[in-house]
Amino acid sequence: QVQLVESGGGLVQAGGSLRLSCAASGQTFSRFAMGWFRQVPGKEREFVAAISWSGGSTSYADSVKGRFTISRGNAKNTVYLQMNSLEPEDTAVYYCAAYDNYYSDYYPRSSAEYDYWGQGTQVTVSS
Repeated sequence: QVQLVESGGGLVQAGGSLRLSCAASGQTFSRFAMGWFRQVPGKEREFVAAISWSGGSTSYADSVKGRFTISRGNAKNTVYLQMNSLEPEDTAVYYCAAYDNYYSDYYPRSSAEYDYWGQGTQVTVSS
């Protein structure tokens, strides 16, 4: 089992920045690929970014590419999402997720493949 706890959400004006954190506990954090997703009411959960177990490879949704950066600190059992140039369309509940791939380089973009989820943190961007 892995427990994930997100933090760092809040209210920010358009053009501003936020940094989300996701702290993991339980099994060996470093073997998991990690992802960030977001969801607004009435819509499906949407892929935002993912990072390999080593941090050496990342992937982003087109809508956030160039504005968001995913990173991880395996020594701190934490994954981060730095969000810059925020837009009202980025308003959502943001979730982190863990995929147990036993140190392989694969990391999914589909929410259905992830094994563990946090409770989410609200991000609201005002215009």
